[in-house]
Amino acid sequence: RQLNRQAGGPPLLVAPLGVDLWLEKNVTGGDRSRIVKLDWWDKTVYQGLELHLLPVHHWSARSPWDRNETLWGGFAVTRPGHAFFFSGDLGYSKDIQDIAARFDGFDLAAIGIGASQPVWYRNSHVSPDEAVRIHRELRIKRSVGMHWGTYPMGQERLDQAAIDLATARKAQGVADDAFFVMKIGETYRPPASQ
Repeated sequence: RQLNRQAGGPPLLVAPLGVDLWLEKNVTGGDRSRIVKLDWWDKTVYQGLELHLLPVHHWSARSPWDRNETLWGGFAVTRPGHAFFFSGDLGYSKDIQDIAARFDGFDLAAIGIGASQPVWYRNSHVSPDEAVRIHRELRIKRSVGMHWGTYPMGQERLDQAAIDLATARKAQGVADDAFFVMKIGETYRPPASQ
């Protein structure tokens, strides 16, 4: 709601099907003019950027009574010469192969690495090992690990995902600077060649 009232006007809200209805009711006060709803594999263009909604293995719910009544997903944001992948919450699945078949790699990505323990959490979250596998399969130049260390959600220690990511990188032959984590508040600037 605060973003909707910000100086310069409300932002464009790109939402999976069903989430657009929640945004209309709860955020924009019925104003649909700044909401773009997308189905899986749909895209919209905004200021020269293509925003794609990608299917990933997860589920949706805003309450105990509305499980899977809306879509969920990851996003690809592309422009000529650059592609960014945002995993959102995801469990490892064939969706990764499908995304790899539709995109010619990514320059940068944000991939969840935490809350993967106990093992049944992997229905909706990936382990650091699986995250590195995603990094490789999607042909990503540089990935940033996200979805870890903020609050205890899984059964692992808050810093365990970063430790396990280093182990997974080494085991899969991925360079330290190709998939890394950032400190809270840290800014990352990709090399100019990207």
